Amino acid sequence: MSGQRILVVEDNKPLLTAIRGILEGEGYTVFTAIDGAQALQMMGEVYPDLIVADIMMPRMDGYTLYRTVRAQPEWVPIPFIFLTAKAEKEDVLKGKDMGAEDYITKPFDPQELVAAIRGKLRRARAIQTVTEAKLDQLKRQIVNILGHELRTPLTYVRGYTELALEDVPSLTPDDLQEFLMGIKRGADRLNWLVEDLMLLIRLDTGRAEEEFHTLVCLHPDLNTVLKGVLQQYEKQAAAQGVTLELKAEPDLPPVELCEPFFRDALGRLVDNGIKFSRGEGKRVTVSARAADGWVEVAVADEGVGIPIGELSHLFQRFRQIGREQMEQQGIGVGLTIAQELIHLHGGEISVESAPGAGSTFTIRLPVAGEA
Repeated sequence: MSGQRILVVEDNKPLLTAIRGILEGEGYTVFTAIDGAQALQMMGEVYPDLIVADIMMPRMDGYTLYRTVRAQPEWVPIPFIFLTAKAEKEDVLKGKDMGAEDYITKPFDPQELVAAIRGKLRRARAIQTVTEAKLDQLKRQIVNILGHELRTPLTYVRGYTELALEDVPSLTPDDLQEFLMGIKRGADRLNWLVEDLMLLIRLDTGRAEEEFHTLVCLHPDLNTVLKGVLQQYEKQAAAQGVTLELKAEPDLPPVELCEPFFRDALGRLVDNGIKFSRGEGKRVTVSARAADGWVEVAVADEGVGIPIGELSHLFQRFRQIGREQMEQQGIGVGLTIAQELIHLHGGEISVESAPGAGSTFTIRLPVAGEA
């Protein structure tokens, strides 16, 4: 593409001039530097679309330049081509192992260099296009979901408040209680939204990890924790005709547990199991067992199941499967949060599901002393 910026780093000035002439003849805008240090100084002012760099240079060689460039997040996407007089296998392997996009040995055919640059720029453009499309899709999802999740509870709060204020003297105690319950439902939903977003921020900034290390301790009785979590959801399950059941092996081995975080993660899985197990007589079963140095806690429901094509997206942020059909609430971060909280424990979450047959989410925690 005409006008794309190429940074050429080469300490051989006649060769540097020749490369510049070749690339400018192809319509590229070329910037030059005689070593890695000068190249970094130039990159502070100009963002190149691609870098061609010799390896053996004074002050800062090509390998050091490459490592320095890749250490800066904003420079990571820039394609990098090594240009060197060495043709020894270990040098080629070192460049490729570091992640350089190509490796051209001098002397080279000018068209070989041009073809390599064109190919790397096309690939970079394709990746950028896909990335921007995914980002745009994510932005739309966030706007749509947040817009809905903010407006709906505010409608509850404002609607019931306005009804109450219209005719305060004539309100019976029952009317007042109904209005207050409507306001509370809206306020609770807003509170859940804020709490989830704040927890995501704590996870992203490392604050949650600091809290984890402060609170984590050896827990010898996981069954008591499991029972406590199920008790929290008994009323919700009963309201939907769902039965909660615990099937845990006795004397489970101890695990390192940050109890508030584990309860949060497991609770989200139980909550999902209840919400998706629609219909009287459905069952959500929490089971626990020891297996090969791990303690496995599985949450199995008899709900609608998940299409196989959606399983790989399940833990993505702001992603909800069948939101419209299931009339879901929330912003699509519950499973993301659960997964990251379990990762803090050195564990993992996996899922098995089939449409119409229900889903099973399994938390695996390392047995204390065996991780």
